[in-house]
Amino acid sequence: MPNYYIVYKPFQVMCQFSPEGDKRTLKDCFDVPTDVYPVGRLDYDSEGLLLLTNDKSVNNRLLNPAHQHEREYWVQVDGAIDEKAIAQLEKGVDISINGKSHHTLPAKASIFFEDPNLPERNPPIRFRKEIPAPWISLTLWEGKNRQVRRMTAAVGFPTLRLVRYRIEQLDLGDLQLGEIKELSREVVYEALFSQEKRQ
Repeated sequence: MPNYYIVYKPFQVMCQFSPEGDKRTLKDCFDVPTDVYPVGRLDYDSEGLLLLTNDKSVNNRLLNPAHQHEREYWVQVDGAIDEKAIAQLEKGVDISINGKSHHTLPAKASIFFEDPNLPERNPPIRFRKEIPAPWISLTLWEGKNRQVRRMTAAVGFPTLRLVRYRIEQLDLGDLQLGEIKELSREVVYEALFSQEKRQ
């Protein structure tokens, strides 16, 4: 019987169960059956929602380029980002992927009026009193390598902290840093794939 878990991946944890040097991996944080693997990736220096399962169908459907799935990121940026930069992110920006120029698909972006309710990162970001570090929400339908970081840098506001909050209707909710929650197949499929029926 397939297993499904969502976890809140901490900062500086490799998105894999196999060891790699002295870096922490998912195996150091979460106790799951040995045939369970992450769907997609989150960078070592990114945090947030990760789906773990042994259901290959979920993996194939979620990562299939023919089906676009929303992924919402909460991003703390370096500097007082403005509506002009937000509009640029929404229209798409030119970034470099493996040495080739890529124009990102249109996205959804907005500035948080108040900092989102997230646990403190350990270690915390470098705080500089004279430079603002606001949060934005950025929703993408594609997942190029380090895309969010490349996009915010392209509009002049480098990423300081990056948290994936949501994949389609599956979100962190009240999950805390390093926590895990088991879900049923019905809940996962309804949250991830109900939009496919509407297309």
